[in-house]
Formats: sequence, structure tokens, C-alpha cells
Amino acid sequence: MALLLALVMGLSVWGIFAGIRMYRADARLPGDLALALEVGSTRTGAVDSLVDRLGMRYAPAVLRLMGPKMVAKYRRKIDLAGNPGGLTIDRYAARRAVYGFLGGVGGLVFLMKGNFIVALILFAFGGFWTEVGIWAAIRIRKDVIERTLPDFLDVLAVVVSAGLGFRQALDRVASKYEGPWADELRITLRQMDLGMSRRQAFAELRRRNDSEQVAMFVTALQQGEELGAPIVDTLVALAKDMRRTDAQNARRKAARAVPKATMMITTFMVPATMILLGAGLILGSGTDFGSLTGK
Repeated sequence: MALLLALVMGLSVWGIFAGIRMYRADARLPGDLALALEVGSTRTGAVDSLVDRLGMRYAPAVLRLMGPKMVAKYRRKIDLAGNPGGLTIDRYAARRAVYGFLGGVGGLVFLMKGNFIVALILFAFGGFWTEVGIWAAIRIRKDVIERTLPDFLDVLAVVVSAGLGFRQALDRVASKYEGPWADELRITLRQMDLGMSRRQAFAELRRRNDSEQVAMFVTALQQGEELGAPIVDTLVALAKDMRRTDAQNARRKAARAVPKATMMITTFMVPATMILLGAGLILGSGTDFGSLTGK
């Protein structure tokens, strides 16, 4: 009897493990998500890597719910953000599944308890936290590229005037820079090495970057190539125009900041200062408030 019971228990355990193996074998990961998870420890933080692993099974379902147009839209956003931390469209879907589940469940729990503000915050977290990261990465990357580009053009003009061809000079200067702009140039050079024409490669560079200065750079190069203008003069003039545009943008931002600062001061700081001064005067006068109230 004991032998029969042990045999039944052994078969049950074997069946459970066989079912787990079959379940894992049926769960196929998208190619770029599997690659990202393999190298995720060197490309992203521990929290994001854990979230990716938790949501990787649900990424295909999220992409199907999003639809082709929405997937193309977010793939474009991820490209503009520069794939921060190795982010891909499948990793985005995995994170959206996990954050959406956590925010939705947490929001429902607090909603049933009557904490509407906390529930609203959790719902917003589940729906928009992933988008917030992409939006911040786009802004930071754009600012870094536009800040780097004028100095890069000056150095490139000096190297070209020293006698190197444009392709070699671009490779030499890009190797000395780090950051998103250097990464974009390496991608462009790699595309040209693989047979893409220079015009098409720079058109792809403009498409990957939602920046007016990058568009000016690509347009000036293409027009100079068509008209036969000296590349050095084009680069120097373009760098001056970009610095002039940066100065104008800085003045506009400063002009917009003054009314905002004034509104904050008049709304918060002046009333708070008046209350503080009034309370100090009343407390320092030694007034007996008990006699005024009859207590």
C-alpha cells in the first residue's frame, strides 16, 4: 500500500513538472524582447529588468490590443528617445502590462476604501508612467543633441579644411564625441558602409531626430551637395546660425520665466510673508487674548 502511494505521488510530481515545462515551451518571446532580456543587466536597471521579465509573456497581447497604428506611433517615439536603456517596442509593451496591472489593481483597492485621490494617482501611474519615461528621454536627448551640434560642426569644419574628405572627417570627429549625437552619426556611417547612399543615410538621420537643428544640418548638406558649395563654409555658417537660434530661444525662455516667477511670488510668497509678519507682531505685542474672549 505504501509502495502504491509513493508511486502515485511520484507520478503526480512528474506530471506537474512536465506541465510546467510544456507551459514554458509554449510561451515564445518576441525576438527583440528575448535579446533585450539576455543583455538587460548591462543595458537597464534592476527594476526595469525585473518588470520586463514579469511582463514579457503579456507583451504580444498588449501589442495586439494597441493595434498597428498605435504600435507604429510608439515605435517612432522610442526611436526619438534613442532607445533608452535598450528599450524596444516589446519591452515597452511588457512594462505597460505590469504597470497597468499594478496601477489598476491598486487603484481599485483604494477606490473601494473610499480614497479617491490615491486611487486616481494609481490609475494615472498605471496608464502613463511608461509614457512619462519616454517623454522625458525625448526631451533630454533633443536638448543634448542641439547643445552638442554647433561645437561639432566647428570641429568638423576644421578637420575638413585640413584636407580630409567629408566621410573620413565625419568618422574621425564622431569617434571623439560621446552621447546621443555621436551615436546617431555612428549609425549613419554604418548605414553608408552597408551600401546606403549618403543622401538617404542623412535623410534617415533627420527622420530619427525631431530636432530643427538636425533638420537644418541635413538640409544644408544636401543643398551644398546639389549646388557644389564649399562644405567648410556651409558648416561654419550653419554653426553660427545654430548659436544665434540658441541665443534667441534662451531669451524667449527667460522672457516667459519672468511672468511665471512673478505669479508664484504674488500667489504664495507675499501672502505667506504677510501672515508671518502679522503673527509676529501680534505675538510680540503681549496682547492677552484671554481677556478679549472672556476666558
